[in-house]
Amino acid sequence: MSAATIDGKAFAAGLRAEVARRVALLKERHGLVPGLAVILVGDDPASQVYVRNKGIQTREAGMRSDEIRLPATTGEAELLAHLHRLNADPAIHGILVQLPLPAHIEERAVIATIDPDKDVDGFHPVNVGRLSLGQPGFVPGTPKGCMKLLAATLGDLSGREALVIGRSNIVGKPMAQLLLAANCTVTIAHSRSRDLPALCRRAEILVAAVGRPEMVRGDWIRPGASVIDVGVNRIAAGGGKTRLVGDVAFAEAREVAAAITPVPGGVGPMTIACLLENTLEAACRKAGLPLPE
Repeated sequence: MSAATIDGKAFAAGLRAEVARRVALLKERHGLVPGLAVILVGDDPASQVYVRNKGIQTREAGMRSDEIRLPATTGEAELLAHLHRLNADPAIHGILVQLPLPAHIEERAVIATIDPDKDVDGFHPVNVGRLSLGQPGFVPGTPKGCMKLLAATLGDLSGREALVIGRSNIVGKPMAQLLLAANCTVTIAHSRSRDLPALCRRAEILVAAVGRPEMVRGDWIRPGASVIDVGVNRIAAGGGKTRLVGDVAFAEAREVAAAITPVPGGVGPMTIACLLENTLEAACRKAGLPLPE
């Protein structure tokens, strides 16, 4: 029997609708409009598409959307000046700098300049520390979205054995922290891990986030496992065309797993939806208000 497909696109649409509902209540009851500012430096095509989609979905949720587009020649000091201005702007509750940045700009310095209480991407060291300590803070949208999909699929995750393949600061590490907080037994695998297939075969929950197309084969999957594929890789499809695949060999894995996210249409749509949810939470925290029910 083939695995159930975890429809991230539909789940994300529902989450965005819920955020929009709560934003409308926040406006009605308190006259507060959450504001998200996104800064794009340079003209990377993928980043341009992503920033445009963020703006569209932010406005559809009833929020204020500010987009600041800067040339690739922008100096670090100028970028930091924009961040200081946004930190001080009471109408802006969330700040996001689209990555990657041009090579002459120090990414860590930029992230560290964002007010942690406006860091809706969850990359600031303060928010990383809050996650590690189990304190309230902002969690990066992709792992947060993965956890929502897992909770919707499995319910209580307590006691389950989980494997995260990848140790990036954006996905792998926060994903492991979130699974730990959900009382899973967590293993992190990476390029130096020995016998990765054996590690995979133990996992009831497998999260692949390494950026290697179809690396995880079907015979690596534990029967009945839930597979979350974070990878987005473009490969040749013949005739000069390309197609998107994940880090998991989907057709093989679905014959073994109980549930699996597709690529595209799985984890990807959740990232922006969770970013919007973080922005709503930031606005409420700043105003000392609970989330509208």
